[in-house]
Amino acid sequence: MQLNGSEIVVECLKEQGVDTVFGYPGGAILNIYDALYNHSNEIRHVLTSHEQGAAHAADGYARATGKVGVCMATSGPGATNLVTGIATAYMDSVPMVAITANVTLPLLGKDSFQEVDIAGVTMPITKHSYIVKNVEILADTIRKAFEIARTGRPGPVLIDITKDVTAAVCEFEPQPIAQSERVSSYTEAEMAKVAEYISQSKKPYIYLGGGAIISGADREVAELAELIDAPVCDTLMGKGGFDGRSDRYTGMIGMHGTKASNLGVSQCDLLLALGARFSDRVTGNPKKFAEGAKIIHIDVDAAEINKNIRVDASLVGDLKKVLSELNTRIVKQEHPEWMATIRELKEKYPLKYDNDKLSCPYVIEEIDRITKGEAIITTDVGQHQMWAAQYYKYTQPRTFLSSGGLGTMGYGLGACIGAQVGQPDKLCINIAGDGCFRMNMNELATASRYNIPIIQVVINNHVLGMVRQWQTLFYGKRYSQTVLNDKVDFCKVAEGLGCVAIRVTTKEEVAPAIEKAIALKAPVLIECMIPEDDKVFPMVPAGAPINEVFDGDDLKRQS
Repeated sequence: MQLNGSEIVVECLKEQGVDTVFGYPGGAILNIYDALYNHSNEIRHVLTSHEQGAAHAADGYARATGKVGVCMATSGPGATNLVTGIATAYMDSVPMVAITANVTLPLLGKDSFQEVDIAGVTMPITKHSYIVKNVEILADTIRKAFEIARTGRPGPVLIDITKDVTAAVCEFEPQPIAQSERVSSYTEAEMAKVAEYISQSKKPYIYLGGGAIISGADREVAELAELIDAPVCDTLMGKGGFDGRSDRYTGMIGMHGTKASNLGVSQCDLLLALGARFSDRVTGNPKKFAEGAKIIHIDVDAAEINKNIRVDASLVGDLKKVLSELNTRIVKQEHPEWMATIRELKEKYPLKYDNDKLSCPYVIEEIDRITKGEAIITTDVGQHQMWAAQYYKYTQPRTFLSSGGLGTMGYGLGACIGAQVGQPDKLCINIAGDGCFRMNMNELATASRYNIPIIQVVINNHVLGMVRQWQTLFYGKRYSQTVLNDKVDFCKVAEGLGCVAIRVTTKEEVAPAIEKAIALKAPVLIECMIPEDDKVFPMVPAGAPINEVFDGDDLKRQS
């Protein structure tokens, strides 16, 4: 059948199972929006307040559902406003397709109005970027983009389409979606070596990353932990890949990881890194990371093997498939002395905070209690992000959505909207600091426009909390440009954008506010006022070994 380029875009989206697109229209992409108008009963378009919000919403949708998220923007500034969201998805291996339109082919390269080489701009932060100048290849390009985005190590792909291509006509034939599987490339000898190292270990430890979420390997990870009788720690991206309420779970590892995880990994004789990339925020000083341990690395991306940490054995492949085979080769083990040591570390070094005042950890624990740990939690970046990782007990995958690799302030609200759209039966809560919330708080207008019932919690300490924490500990309390004590009233802003607003100033007000917000089934902002100098502990200084982790009690003893 004969279709124009814009109709081909929509037909290909339907072909790929896309039911939702997040975006913002403009001149160059008008033809595609006109085609979307005619298919609004098949593809829902969510108009965000800013293109960055559209990218974060597509990201949150993808993380919460496991599907490919889709966002759209016009040429020039519309396209460049997607860049931060695309980079966020790239760093955290999120499957996303960003569709932009550009000026017509005769105007390319002439500094035309709203012309930007967005394919070139995004090349370093996408798995692939395309610019389509011929309608004949448009359909195949879109199909290939989706395949690239979701296969292997997932990530974002950009498709830039010149405006004349969106109007040009050619023959279109529907095709079934390509079914591609992640390919494993390890040998029998490599698998046997891993199994042998595990059988010889007396003090094994499992270090879990975001790959466990992407591959859906949570059951296999739980089975492995039981088979080898090992404790489990996770990264920020790995939260929910292992039951956070399990006795085996020791909490997060790294800069703001628990003492039990950091000290335990430093004492183990075998570290199994599953779908993790040995980020600098995890390893601290890489030369002293798990010094006494053999290290096994299992990951779908061969480029990650030996990139940051030299390992003793590795298996390249989809984690779920690799563990399904590995678990059949392991004879049940018992390590009672090692597990007793881990229990002692957990009992000796629990997470704790000042319970005499309103604090973010208290708010997080109340959210956890009231939601029974079943909500989808999104966050921005900073102290509140670490507290959300520490104090909410994630028991299921795809329930903690946060910018881990890029550390994007302003990520959470758009991601929360995307997650709620993708999982309408789930309770979705975004936790943000006041500094982060300022970045993209205009997306509350998106939530109110569509009555998307998200709960936005603003932890307001009137400072850039994490930066201030570093200034306190390492910069002689020189608080350069980190004080936000101005006249901004977030509750009035929220009400002005069409949302319900609740201000909380005492511990006693927290639970009623959360319960009211849930009952309203509407977009609600809860502003929680906390002290400016609350700190996230434990902490490892940048570049230090993770066994040099310290907390507030350690600082008091040193002073």
